[in-house]
Amino acid sequence: MGSREAALAAAAAHLDSGAFEAELARRVAIRSASQEADAGPALQAYLTEELVPTLAALGFTHTIHANPVPGGGPFLIATRVEDPTRPTVLMYGHGDVIRGQDASWTRGAGPWTLARDGDRLYGRGTADNKGQHSVNLAALAQVLAARGGRLGFNLTWLFETSEETGSPGLATFCTAQREALRADVLIASDGPRLTAPMPTVFLGSRGVVNFDLKLTLRDGAHHSGNWGGLLRNPGTVLANAIASLVDGQGRIRIAALRPPPIPANVRAALAGLDVGGGPDDPVVDTDWGEPGLTPAERVFGWNTLEVLAFATGNPAHPVNAIPPSAQATLHLRFVVGTDVSRMAEVVDAHLRAQGLPPFEITVGEVMAATRLDPDDPWVHFTLEAIARTTGSKPVLLPNLGGSLPNDVFAHILGLPTVWIPHSYPGCRQHAPDEHLLRPVAREALQIMAGLFWDLADFNPPARRPASSAAA
Repeated sequence: MGSREAALAAAAAHLDSGAFEAELARRVAIRSASQEADAGPALQAYLTEELVPTLAALGFTHTIHANPVPGGGPFLIATRVEDPTRPTVLMYGHGDVIRGQDASWTRGAGPWTLARDGDRLYGRGTADNKGQHSVNLAALAQVLAARGGRLGFNLTWLFETSEETGSPGLATFCTAQREALRADVLIASDGPRLTAPMPTVFLGSRGVVNFDLKLTLRDGAHHSGNWGGLLRNPGTVLANAIASLVDGQGRIRIAALRPPPIPANVRAALAGLDVGGGPDDPVVDTDWGEPGLTPAERVFGWNTLEVLAFATGNPAHPVNAIPPSAQATLHLRFVVGTDVSRMAEVVDAHLRAQGLPPFEITVGEVMAATRLDPDDPWVHFTLEAIARTTGSKPVLLPNLGGSLPNDVFAHILGLPTVWIPHSYPGCRQHAPDEHLLRPVAREALQIMAGLFWDLADFNPPARRPASSAAA
């Protein structure tokens, strides 16, 4: 059997030799854009023609499952069992990408051809998520080779192909497949590092829910010269309604949508972290949001209420008339401990208490907030393994500022959840010119190889019941 150092060297060589780029190029070329109506064959092909042969070569058996939700893409479960008495790791990735936006690319060779330009690898999915799960698959292969074909633990892969359309069917599927997906921990890769040079671990994600406020006061518009001052203006009323929910400095004013105090170990994990500062990052408004919090606490430890859209009258061609209606879409990102189960009732009661007329309130789908306790043994193991590889302590984010379907793994499967992202904030994810940084990918290959190597000697706490929920 080889050594940990040999496995790390092989992982780096896998990128340096061009082998990693060749693998990623094949995957990028499959147009698995789940947002397109005709994507079904490409989604299936990504699993059967690309992932299944890769996993079979690594000793996995597999099953492909139809999505229980009509129109949703298929799922792949691949398993590799060496010793039922050893820990089982569940890994996750998604093979779908957003639509290509082909005509808008200005760098590389468009969305469906991997193109290297300096340290950047351009192509749709390079950052989200094909590049990230390609890193994990390649690192796994190097460790298997270095260990003579044995890992020292068991591994299950779950791939979905509808993440970019909101993961329809994922919760139902995982509920039905709970036993097949039984594991001791989820270790997965998605989202960005805090900054490109800083290896990062996050333990969950903020939840998210959108809601619409609509106010219709009459059937048609009326001349503002004849009726101004006599007719209530729905745009003005809506603006004041929003201002009663979130003030002009971005501070949430409705108590029910504010989170509980930030736990001490979460605050400790966020201490000293800077957000932004990259060459493509916007400038942080230091006076925006909840006062008394650092920027890191505001985006990772607190709730934010944003106005996504606001319309009244005809913004493209305004006329001198009082409009009959107004509508806005708001967007709450929230951390663990925030109750959004009665969102419509809570917002309605608040607005009525301000003396405002009744609004039509429509609440969208809720993605729950999750956060593994930063003191969990799996967290300590992961941080130590990464530090052993890189020589420095990685950044620990108690949760991602954005949202992932982590509630499925934490709540339905009852798993500790540890995410190790291989992208960075300037990756152009979900936009033209999406790219993966080669130096980040090289380091990530070594990080994951070291983690897989160390798992062979790790004895975690007793396996959790599949029905339990993470904190």
